[in-house]
Amino acid sequence: MAANEPWRLTVDGEEFEVSRPDDSPGSYHLTWLTGPDRQYGFGFSAHPPVAVERAQLEETIRDFLAQVDPETGYIE
Repeated sequence: MAANEPWRLTVDGEEFEVSRPDDSPGSYHLTWLTGPDRQYGFGFSAHPPVAVERAQLEETIRDFLAQVDPETGYIE
């Protein structure tokens, strides 16, 4: 995989595309591919601005999914 090329990550049956902007070290954008809207997702930045481990990405995704209303598929 090329540096900063988006990749897919599946957590608890939900699929996300993970990307790291070239101009923002330690920042991540996660698009929820199996959610109600393929444009829906979230971003976060690691402090200090370093690459995070897969386990931390999975934990961050689980925190996001825990906030989602199961009826609407969105954070209310």
